[in-house]
Amino acid sequence: MAERQKQKKQLHLGAFMRPVSLHTGAWRYPGAYPDANFNFQHIKSFAQKLEAAKFDAFFMADHLAVLNMPIEALRRSHTVTSFEPFTLLSSLAAVTERIGLVATASTTYDAPYHIARRFASLDHLSGGRAGWNIVTTANPDSARNFGQDEHKEHGERYARAREFYDVVTGLWDSFADDAFVRDVESGIFFNPERLHVLDHHGAELHVRGPLNIARPPQGWPVIVQAGASEPGKQLAAETAEVVFCAPRNLEAGKEFFKDVKGRLAAVGRTPDDIKLLPAAFIIIGDTVEEARAKRLKLDSLVHYESSIASLSIALGYDASNLDPDGPLPTELPETNASKSSRETVLKVAATEGLTVRQLAQRYGGYSGLAFVGTVQTVADEMEQWLVEEASDGFNVVFPFLPQGLDDVVERLIPELQRRGIFRKEYEGTTLREHLGLKRPKNKFFP
Repeated sequence: MAERQKQKKQLHLGAFMRPVSLHTGAWRYPGAYPDANFNFQHIKSFAQKLEAAKFDAFFMADHLAVLNMPIEALRRSHTVTSFEPFTLLSSLAAVTERIGLVATASTTYDAPYHIARRFASLDHLSGGRAGWNIVTTANPDSARNFGQDEHKEHGERYARAREFYDVVTGLWDSFADDAFVRDVESGIFFNPERLHVLDHHGAELHVRGPLNIARPPQGWPVIVQAGASEPGKQLAAETAEVVFCAPRNLEAGKEFFKDVKGRLAAVGRTPDDIKLLPAAFIIIGDTVEEARAKRLKLDSLVHYESSIASLSIALGYDASNLDPDGPLPTELPETNASKSSRETVLKVAATEGLTVRQLAQRYGGYSGLAFVGTVQTVADEMEQWLVEEASDGFNVVFPFLPQGLDDVVERLIPELQRRGIFRKEYEGTTLREHLGLKRPKNKFFP
């Protein structure tokens, strides 16, 4: 039995921690910390609990503008402010020892030299635990915060991102691993023959280099990517080592998994070179009914007037004229909206018996992939995704903090460990080692 367990595929688990919960009602849940998203002592305790549970990584999303939503919705959002990622993760590096630290940084509104320096610094400060989530930034309001009147087109953003990746990784390879000899007797600090000047001149970027930081402990910080569009999936196949994604169900997960991993051979990579981690919203109860009741309570804290627009978008139909406390009509006029999205709404309404109000609050709160049930049923679903090749693990979204996190750490993780599909101890010290990823070779030095 022990031997068979050793051979089982292993889940990789990240924690989606900025915002500390994606659910817009999280800060109002009974017992939750209303200021959890902007309180360092709370965030430090979360990171330390996650590390004690042997999570692969603590992940910070980021925004370069206040979220572009109607002010009535924004004034109820706990995501209106948050810490700058590198400042927070550098602080967390000092109070943790093993857990990976992943930050989002934009290729559209930052310079490659800045990004290379920051992540190299974080990797050194943390002893090899940094990861870079490459984003192209979708919020058009960000442009106006960086002196631009218009947001770059989607295709342009991805073309820049691809070149940006080449520049940043080239800068990380400015020095060979053995460049710094630090020979006190001779007075030679580093060997100039082990220094490379990048001197990049491309379509978008012109960067001389070299980087004024030694090569990171991991060679390169782990490369993370989250785009689901065609250019996004191709960028992931060419560059990413971890992909955060958002399939809505098992079949969609399998399709995405097969699509992205199927692109790897053409670019000289193998399926083991990349880990796919869907976002998974997890609520644990003693019974399935209790877990569902927790979710209904959480959803009820989302303001109806702020959320009905989300339901209307999902349906492709103006739901504001429907009876809030009545059932969703099964027959709605045809529109050009996504049929799969509408079918999903109708299925949720029928399966859970939700009213229009409850559906609106669901879609205004969190409408992505969710595992809601007992420790056993949630573990069953997670194991099924792993075994049937729909994912390599999950980026866990907590419903409310601290209770939702504690339920996962103290109740779910021991069950996953009992099944032999999640580690009981870290086997390495770096994020690459946690994820089973190779250390990249230097582009310029053997």
